[in-house]
Amino acid sequence: MIELTKEETQNTPQQHLEGKKIAIVGLGISQVDFAIGLQNGREWDEVWCINSAGATYPCDKIFMLDPASRFFDSNDAGLQTNVMTSLLSNTDVPVFTCELDQRVKNPVMFPINEVCNATKCAYLNNTVAYAIAYALWSKVGRIDLFGIDFSYKENMHFAEAGRACVEFWISKCMENDILVGMSGRSTVLDSNVPATEKLYGFHRLEKPLVAIPHEGKFIIGPYDEINEQLEKHGLKINEDVAPPEPYKG
Repeated sequence: MIELTKEETQNTPQQHLEGKKIAIVGLGISQVDFAIGLQNGREWDEVWCINSAGATYPCDKIFMLDPASRFFDSNDAGLQTNVMTSLLSNTDVPVFTCELDQRVKNPVMFPINEVCNATKCAYLNNTVAYAIAYALWSKVGRIDLFGIDFSYKENMHFAEAGRACVEFWISKCMENDILVGMSGRSTVLDSNVPATEKLYGFHRLEKPLVAIPHEGKFIIGPYDEINEQLEKHGLKINEDVAPPEPYKG
């Protein structure tokens, strides 16, 4: 883990992050795929956790854009309150936040002026968006998102706010040639939608079209014929059996 001064963190992009592979881990169900990835040897140059995910996984940065008073002075965060107060008081991991609070052991002011002006955007309505914007500002090479879900097909009557903002910042990353990976369980970017249903209209054809990303472009063709095109690039559709669904009790 590289230790940085607050001045470097606040005012300039962290140069050691340029081109690096970053995992951003939130609190949604699809975080299970991060755990499965670790258990199967997947590696990232840095792991960034959202709020109390930092109490669960070893990480290099924690993003908590609420004032610390939300956790220390109220029960607004519900069951996360005790976890967060303990984490903020004791962790040596840099905690990116909106104000410095003496009760947080290692707080770092989020470089709001620098990030907004460098990216030419101030559309930041949730903590995950801040983490992705920070990755864009830092010119990382790839981000993989886990536990960033917002809604669940099992409960269509519940959805967290902020999905549009997160997808907006993901789009900005893609436009800047940053590769983006999503858990297949997440609703973000319709990642949990079958490949044959992603292209509206074309999904109604007798032979639905699918789009497979490869080296910054897409290979597009009928699903039952796509492997022939993929084989030309040494690829194939991953049809491995998916890991079991997480416990939902």
